[in-house]
Amino acid sequence: MGGSGQKSAVQQGRVPGNIFLVGLMGAGKTSVGKLLARRLDKAFYDCDQEIERATGVKIPVIFEIEGEAGFRARESRMLAELASRRDIVLATGGGAVLSADNRKLLAGNGVVVYLRAVVADLWQRTRHDRNRPLLKTAEPRAKLEQLFAERDPLYRSVADIIVDTGSQSLGSLAHRLEQLLIERQSAAEGAGAPLGAG
Repeated sequence: MGGSGQKSAVQQGRVPGNIFLVGLMGAGKTSVGKLLARRLDKAFYDCDQEIERATGVKIPVIFEIEGEAGFRARESRMLAELASRRDIVLATGGGAVLSADNRKLLAGNGVVVYLRAVVADLWQRTRHDRNRPLLKTAEPRAKLEQLFAERDPLYRSVADIIVDTGSQSLGSLAHRLEQLLIERQSAAEGAGAPLGAG
Protein backbone atom coordinates (compact mmCIF):
# COMPACT_ATOMS: atom_id res chain seq x y z
CA MET A 1 0.00 0.00 0.00
CA GLY A 2 1.97 3.12 1.15
CA GLY A 3 5.69 3.43 1.87
CA SER A 4 6.50 1.23 4.87
CA GLY A 5 8.80 3.87 6.38
CA GLN A 6 5.88 6.24 6.92
CA LYS A 7 3.85 3.76 8.92
CA SER A 8 6.34 2.74 11.59
CA ALA A 9 5.29 5.28 14.25
CA VAL A 10 1.65 4.39 13.76
CA GLN A 11 2.28 0.65 13.86
CA GLN A 12 3.88 1.11 17.25
CA GLY A 13 0.42 2.09 18.49
CA ARG A 14 0.68 5.85 18.18
CA VAL A 15 -2.46 7.34 16.76
CA PRO A 16 -2.03 11.05 17.52
CA GLY A 17 -4.78 13.34 18.72
CA ASN A 18 -8.12 12.85 20.43
CA ILE A 19 -10.66 10.11 19.78
CA PHE A 20 -14.32 10.80 20.59
CA LEU A 21 -16.80 7.93 20.84
CA VAL A 22 -20.44 8.70 20.07
CA GLY A 23 -23.50 6.47 20.04
CA LEU A 24 -26.64 5.63 21.96
CA MET A 25 -26.73 4.46 25.57
CA GLY A 26 -25.69 0.82 25.72
CA ALA A 27 -23.51 1.01 22.59
CA GLY A 28 -20.39 0.27 24.67
CA LYS A 29 -18.69 3.68 24.52
CA THR A 30 -17.28 3.51 28.07
CA SER A 31 -16.26 -0.16 28.01
CA VAL A 32 -14.69 -0.01 24.54
CA GLY A 33 -13.21 3.41 25.24
CA LYS A 34 -11.29 2.18 28.29
CA LEU A 35 -9.80 -0.72 26.31
CA LEU A 36 -8.98 1.48 23.33
CA ALA A 37 -7.28 4.09 25.52
CA ARG A 38 -5.10 1.38 27.06
CA ARG A 39 -4.16 0.01 23.64
CA LEU A 40 -3.27 3.47 22.31
CA ASP A 41 -1.63 4.71 25.51
CA LYS A 42 -4.08 7.60 25.92
CA ALA A 43 -6.00 8.98 28.91
CA PHE A 44 -9.66 7.89 29.07
CA TYR A 45 -12.58 10.08 30.12
CA ASP A 46 -16.32 9.47 30.28
CA CYS A 47 -18.28 12.72 29.94
CA ASP A 48 -21.19 11.57 32.15
CA GLN A 49 -18.82 10.36 34.87
CA GLU A 50 -16.94 13.68 34.78
CA ILE A 51 -20.24 15.56 35.18
CA GLU A 52 -21.11 13.37 38.18
CA ARG A 53 -17.67 13.97 39.67
CA ALA A 54 -17.96 17.74 39.20
CA THR A 55 -21.49 18.01 40.63
CA GLY A 56 -21.27 15.30 43.28
CA VAL A 57 -24.59 13.76 42.20
CA LYS A 58 -25.76 11.11 39.73
CA ILE A 59 -27.09 12.04 36.28
CA PRO A 60 -30.74 11.10 37.13
CA VAL A 61 -30.64 13.60 40.03
CA ILE A 62 -29.49 16.37 37.67
CA PHE A 63 -32.35 15.47 35.31
CA GLU A 64 -34.81 15.58 38.24
CA ILE A 65 -33.66 18.96 39.53
CA GLU A 66 -32.66 20.80 36.36
CA GLY A 67 -34.53 18.91 33.65
CA GLU A 68 -32.96 17.69 30.43
CA ALA A 69 -32.18 21.25 29.28
CA GLY A 70 -30.17 21.91 32.46
CA PHE A 71 -28.28 18.67 32.03
CA ARG A 72 -27.52 19.41 28.36
CA ALA A 73 -26.04 22.80 29.32
CA ARG A 74 -23.75 21.10 31.85
CA GLU A 75 -22.87 18.45 29.26
CA SER A 76 -21.86 21.08 26.68
CA ARG A 77 -19.61 22.86 29.19
CA MET A 78 -17.94 19.61 30.24
CA LEU A 79 -17.52 18.52 26.62
CA ALA A 80 -15.76 21.80 25.77
CA GLU A 81 -13.42 21.35 28.71
CA LEU A 82 -12.57 17.72 27.85
CA ALA A 83 -12.24 18.31 24.09
CA SER A 84 -9.58 20.94 24.77
CA ARG A 85 -7.31 18.28 26.28
CA ARG A 86 -4.76 16.38 24.23
CA ASP A 87 -4.33 12.73 23.41
CA ILE A 88 -7.50 11.41 25.06
CA VAL A 89 -10.21 8.87 24.35
CA LEU A 90 -13.59 10.33 25.35
CA ALA A 91 -16.89 8.49 25.74
CA THR A 92 -19.57 11.12 25.13
CA GLY A 93 -23.13 10.98 26.44
CA GLY A 94 -25.71 9.58 24.04
CA GLY A 95 -27.38 12.96 23.57
CA ALA A 96 -24.24 15.06 23.16
CA VAL A 97 -24.75 15.19 19.38
CA LEU A 98 -28.13 16.93 19.72
CA SER A 99 -26.32 20.28 19.92
CA ALA A 100 -24.87 21.60 16.66
CA ASP A 101 -22.17 23.36 18.70
CA ASN A 102 -21.20 20.06 20.33
CA ARG A 103 -21.01 18.33 16.95
CA LYS A 104 -18.78 21.11 15.62
CA LEU A 105 -16.61 20.91 18.74
CA LEU A 106 -16.11 17.14 18.38
CA ALA A 107 -15.46 17.26 14.64
CA GLY A 108 -12.91 20.04 15.07
CA ASN A 109 -10.90 18.51 17.92
CA GLY A 110 -10.39 14.84 17.10
CA VAL A 111 -11.48 11.71 15.27
CA VAL A 112 -15.16 10.90 15.89
CA VAL A 113 -16.11 7.22 16.05
CA TYR A 114 -19.77 6.15 15.98
CA LEU A 115 -20.36 2.87 17.80
CA ARG A 116 -23.57 1.77 16.11
CA ALA A 117 -25.80 -0.90 17.62
CA VAL A 118 -29.28 -2.10 16.68
CA VAL A 119 -32.13 -1.31 19.07
CA ALA A 120 -32.57 -4.98 20.07
CA ASP A 121 -28.96 -5.09 21.34
CA LEU A 122 -29.22 -1.68 23.03
CA TRP A 123 -32.38 -2.81 24.81
CA GLN A 124 -30.73 -6.00 26.09
CA ARG A 125 -27.83 -3.99 27.49
CA THR A 126 -29.84 -1.17 29.11
CA ARG A 127 -33.12 -2.66 30.30
CA HIS A 128 -31.93 -3.39 33.85
CA ASP A 129 -29.93 -0.17 34.19
CA ARG A 130 -31.56 2.25 36.65
CA ASN A 131 -29.17 5.08 35.78
CA ARG A 132 -30.85 5.97 32.45
CA PRO A 133 -33.31 8.83 33.06
CA LEU A 134 -34.56 8.90 29.45
CA LEU A 135 -35.72 5.28 29.77
CA LYS A 136 -37.83 5.93 32.87
CA THR A 137 -41.04 5.77 30.84
CA ALA A 138 -43.95 3.34 30.48
CA GLU A 139 -42.50 2.08 27.16
CA PRO A 140 -38.70 2.17 27.47
CA ARG A 141 -38.05 0.05 24.37
CA ALA A 142 -40.27 2.31 22.26
CA LYS A 143 -38.32 5.27 23.68
CA LEU A 144 -35.05 3.62 22.60
CA GLU A 145 -36.44 3.16 19.08
CA GLN A 146 -37.45 6.83 19.00
CA LEU A 147 -34.00 7.94 20.21
CA PHE A 148 -32.32 5.76 17.59
CA ALA A 149 -34.47 7.23 14.80
CA GLU A 150 -33.71 10.79 15.96
CA ARG A 151 -30.01 10.42 16.67
CA ASP A 152 -28.64 7.90 14.14
CA PRO A 153 -28.49 10.55 11.37
CA LEU A 154 -26.70 12.96 13.74
CA TYR A 155 -24.13 10.36 14.78
CA ARG A 156 -23.54 9.53 11.12
CA SER A 157 -23.16 13.18 10.16
CA VAL A 158 -20.35 13.79 12.67
CA ALA A 159 -18.55 10.42 12.45
CA ASP A 160 -15.21 9.87 10.75
CA ILE A 161 -15.50 6.13 11.40
CA ILE A 162 -18.66 4.04 11.88
CA VAL A 163 -18.39 0.62 13.54
CA ASP A 164 -21.33 -1.75 13.91
CA THR A 165 -20.84 -3.32 17.33
CA GLY A 166 -22.95 -6.44 16.66
CA SER A 167 -22.26 -9.36 18.98
CA GLN A 168 -18.47 -9.16 18.97
CA SER A 169 -16.62 -9.05 22.29
CA LEU A 170 -15.36 -5.78 23.72
CA GLY A 171 -11.77 -6.91 23.14
CA SER A 172 -12.27 -7.69 19.46
CA LEU A 173 -14.23 -4.47 19.00
CA ALA A 174 -11.40 -2.41 20.54
CA HIS A 175 -8.87 -4.25 18.36
CA ARG A 176 -10.90 -3.63 15.21
CA LEU A 177 -11.27 0.03 16.09
CA GLU A 178 -7.54 0.35 16.70
CA GLN A 179 -6.87 -1.12 13.25
CA LEU A 180 -9.32 1.28 11.59
CA LEU A 181 -7.71 4.24 13.34
CA ILE A 182 -4.23 3.10 12.30
CA GLU A 183 -5.39 2.65 8.68
CA ARG A 184 -6.92 6.12 8.73
CA GLN A 185 -3.74 7.62 10.17
CA SER A 186 -1.56 5.81 7.61
CA ALA A 187 -3.73 7.17 4.80
CA ALA A 188 -3.41 10.70 6.22
CA GLU A 189 0.37 10.33 6.45
CA GLY A 190 0.53 9.01 2.92
CA ALA A 191 -1.42 12.04 1.70
CA GLY A 192 0.98 14.30 3.55
CA ALA A 193 -1.69 15.52 5.96
CA PRO A 194 -0.56 17.02 9.27
CA LEU A 195 -0.55 14.59 12.19
CA GLY A 196 -2.50 16.87 14.51
CA ALA A 197 -1.47 19.75 16.71
CA GLY A 198 1.91 19.31 18.23
